[in-house]
Amino acid sequence: MMDDIEMEGMVTPSGSSSIGDAVSGREPQSGQSDTNEDEDDLYYIPERRPSLDLGPSPMDTSHWHFVDPAFSPALSYTSMTSEENLSNMDDKEGSSTRLQLNKADSYSSCYSLDSDDCEKIIPKVKSKDDAASELPDAPELIQDPKEIRHPSLTVAFTFKAISKTLGKLSEGDFRRFKMMLWKHYPQSFNTPPQGMDMVDLVDRLLECHNLESSLQITKTLLEEIGQKDMIDYLETLRLRNEVRHDLCKTLKSIYSEVCDDSAEQGEKRPVDDVFANLFITTTCDNGPNIEHEVMTIAKLDSNQKTGKLLSTKDILSAERLEHSHLKFVLITGVAGSGKTMAVRRIVLDWIEERSHQHVSFLFPLTFRDLNQYVGSKVSLLEIIRTRYPATTKLREEDFQCEECKIMFIFDGLDEYKGDLDFHNTSPVSNHSDPVALNVLVVNLLRNKLLWRGLFLVFSRPQIRRCVPWDMHYDEIDVRGFRDEEKDEYFKKRFKNPDQAARVIAYINSSKTLRIMCHLPLFCSLVADEYQHIVKEQGSQAKMPSSITYMYTKLLLALARHRRIFRAPQQSPEKERDFLVKLGKLAFSMLEKGKFRITKHDWKDVDIDIEEAVNDSGLCTQYLTKPFVLYTENSISFIHPTMQEYLAAFYVFFSFRNQGKNIFEQHLKDKVKGIFKGHKTMELYKSAVDRSLLCDDGKLDMFLRFLFGMALKTNLELLQPFCTFSVKCSTFIEDAAALIRKKIGENQYPDRNSNLQRCLEELGV
Repeated sequence: MMDDIEMEGMVTPSGSSSIGDAVSGREPQSGQSDTNEDEDDLYYIPERRPSLDLGPSPMDTSHWHFVDPAFSPALSYTSMTSEENLSNMDDKEGSSTRLQLNKADSYSSCYSLDSDDCEKIIPKVKSKDDAASELPDAPELIQDPKEIRHPSLTVAFTFKAISKTLGKLSEGDFRRFKMMLWKHYPQSFNTPPQGMDMVDLVDRLLECHNLESSLQITKTLLEEIGQKDMIDYLETLRLRNEVRHDLCKTLKSIYSEVCDDSAEQGEKRPVDDVFANLFITTTCDNGPNIEHEVMTIAKLDSNQKTGKLLSTKDILSAERLEHSHLKFVLITGVAGSGKTMAVRRIVLDWIEERSHQHVSFLFPLTFRDLNQYVGSKVSLLEIIRTRYPATTKLREEDFQCEECKIMFIFDGLDEYKGDLDFHNTSPVSNHSDPVALNVLVVNLLRNKLLWRGLFLVFSRPQIRRCVPWDMHYDEIDVRGFRDEEKDEYFKKRFKNPDQAARVIAYINSSKTLRIMCHLPLFCSLVADEYQHIVKEQGSQAKMPSSITYMYTKLLLALARHRRIFRAPQQSPEKERDFLVKLGKLAFSMLEKGKFRITKHDWKDVDIDIEEAVNDSGLCTQYLTKPFVLYTENSISFIHPTMQEYLAAFYVFFSFRNQGKNIFEQHLKDKVKGIFKGHKTMELYKSAVDRSLLCDDGKLDMFLRFLFGMALKTNLELLQPFCTFSVKCSTFIEDAAALIRKKIGENQYPDRNSNLQRCLEELGV
């Protein structure tokens, strides 16, 4: 094997070295005839400059010389008996070439053709025998012309893969690799590559050969220097790249578009058209959003710390991992706060290489899909391969290698139907072992399976802690939109600026609507309602003036989700009874001025806590610290106005379905004649009187919702919860007359503003 000195000697100026003549650009020696010069010179090439210059100036050809370089192996594969054959070399299908170099696939295609660093080789006539005698001892490159290049094989990947492979060589092996490259493929260089660093070397290799050839040359030379492990490593990189490409294609088809539950059937929108940055904080147990139009509500003993703001790109970024060493993150948020949209954003950003590029493979899995394995045995590997068939190419070491990081995103832990017994479940560490689903989930949450993996788990806040206490994990909170993101959402949703401006003006018309748009789900409902009205009535149609209507849409959206995914066997009667019971609790707390439910408040109400928090989505759970060194689970409604809405729901339907006036206990006649106009107004007169007595305004929003409940548009939505079909044709006139009378009496002047709001709720 030649060492560096011997190789450099090959190119020292001596009259016997044709290679030296080629790379030095020397003039023919004196006394040499012009005839011999024409016979010996095969190429017309420029003198090699020491560095690559891709500047815009035209190429200076004044310093070019006729030289006698070493013969190119690529050209020796075809006949060179005439210039006609050379000019038609690329067009001949019957050529003896084992490997046709496709210039369009070459890395050199990204360079300017005027750059003198990309050698312009001008062949001259030379006999076939002479050419064969000067052919370097280059390994034969074999390529199947029928083989279709995998679309994942790109210039960027090939450059990175070869560079990473050569980067693992020792300094001595890297020198040997460069000597072999010079020995077998001198046509790729004007000077020996010993002075080149890795980037220049790989760049030059891709400049002179197509992608497949570059990989094959690299593997051939690695084998020649005895580095078979590096060949396996290069093949591993290529295999993983193919799997990643196919996985990205599958994920994009699933996650690139979103179809809201409330959207018209079949209507899908690109995620970029509806996604606005989410309010994500590093603190947890923050409690609900307590911003209110009328009252100032204390923070409910929830987390007082100010957390750091995060974006979806930061959740498990390489920088965050480096500082925290966390591999498991629990992301919680109330119903409609944007958790599923955050999942879509993370997946698409990974596909489009905008974030989490330290992750080799990303596997989103929903517990909704995992529930199909309840009652059977299954392995994590089987689930992955079933969901993403492209992963069948991956090998055991791909799941265990530190360099090949895998991220799992589990969405909807609150939808899991199995038991989570963290004390009595046997440990499982092999991801290919079939086990019961509950065993699999518990070991995932304990980080026993694929302990090198990264895990993101999204869930609604739960009464039962969904991660064991001794597990080392981080918990962050998705809190929906801040004010600027509310406007951003509508501007993205509506491409027409006038439409976006109209919707933004609508939510700004009521402070309560503006506040509730902190929930992306609520924003979506407002946008869908606007689209529906425009489609039915034209672009100048008005949005409903009743805020009760939009709250009813939110209630029905959560109820629909519950019926479909969480309690499909539940009857409408049970659903109505549950809402009435929850509304009774809401009204009881409202009268006491309470917005936090403790365990003592559940004693008189026959409601399952998990049903209220997880299944309905109307409540949220968090830890509070009422005393030093003491914590307790607390529950609140997802927003104080939702508590006020449900309180009005309870009062209204107790009257309609059971004949009860909650403010006067029972009416004299419970059924017959109860639904006459004046009887209905007795309920509203009692409610108005009770509201006016509250100086703190704790029943103000309740009263607005109670008036809004009886509107025709709202009753049509709530019809499934009615047991009696009752019409009161004069309700709006009678209710408006009652409110105006109270305003005129002016007994409570500081309460008149809310009475005026009640008139707006009636649309008068």
